[in-house]
Amino acid sequence: MERGSFAARHDFDALPLSPDVEVRCAQFSEIAALCDMAHRLVPGVRVGAAELATYVARDPQSLLTFSRKGDLLGGMAFLFLSDRGHDALLLDEICLTAPDTRHLASADQAVSAIYIWAIAATGRGIAGLGKAAAHLRQIRFRNADCYAHPSTVAGRDIMKATGFEPVPSFQSDLWCYERPWNRRSMRMPGAIIQARSFADARH
Repeated sequence: MERGSFAARHDFDALPLSPDVEVRCAQFSEIAALCDMAHRLVPGVRVGAAELATYVARDPQSLLTFSRKGDLLGGMAFLFLSDRGHDALLLDEICLTAPDTRHLASADQAVSAIYIWAIAATGRGIAGLGKAAAHLRQIRFRNADCYAHPSTVAGRDIMKATGFEPVPSFQSDLWCYERPWNRRSMRMPGAIIQARSFADARH
């Protein structure tokens, strides 16, 4: 993750929708510029434009652009994980820098977990997060919790401000945002807690 100040605290799914920033699925002609921006702003990003294009071709909704008045301000990339990929994430059995497609949900398949691969934004671009969250409330994504690794101080601040929390893991510094409708109420009598294999992953 990324760059930019983010002082206000909001649940990720309750972020305001900025009228000034347009958020949409990236076009192939924008991928090189987004890759260059990610390499400059996000430490550790190694994926190249050609590699990213293969993932976008497989699932066009996995890369968003943030822009204002036609100027590219940034973007946000996701790995949409299948049940198998979700388990691999939790067990540290997935390569997050070059994921195997067998761990990814197909474009017509419900998503089990969302890994936020990178956020790279400058200036007002970070205000696009509200519309990115709305993108992830589509039927296909809405039951999937979000995971990420912060790679900058700003990225960590954004996660703290939007309801992400570090989770116990076989690897260091994995954070999770649990969707509000997935949260279990511990006050409810007889609440059933389902356990997955363990908890978690790494960039």
